[in-house]
Amino acid sequence: MIEYSGLEYHCAANDSFDSVALEIYGDESYAPDLMNANPRYCGLTVFDGGEVLQLPELDVPEDDEDEEEAAMATTIAPWKE
Repeated sequence: MIEYSGLEYHCAANDSFDSVALEIYGDESYAPDLMNANPRYCGLTVFDGGEVLQLPELDVPEDDEDEEEAAMATTIAPWKE
């Protein structure tokens, strides 16, 4: 069963499920969750603008993973020191 957050997203022209998922949840991989919560719009690949999406309540991990990746990216390999 889908749990709704009680929040809505008002689409702008050229929004898509992917772009809304990225903006709201920080990751495009949540697009199927948005589609499941809004089946009436599943036939659209791009919104015209004005569509109102119901936002499901999802467990989205914190940004700690991004910080870890950034720390790893700034680490210099021992043979390059």
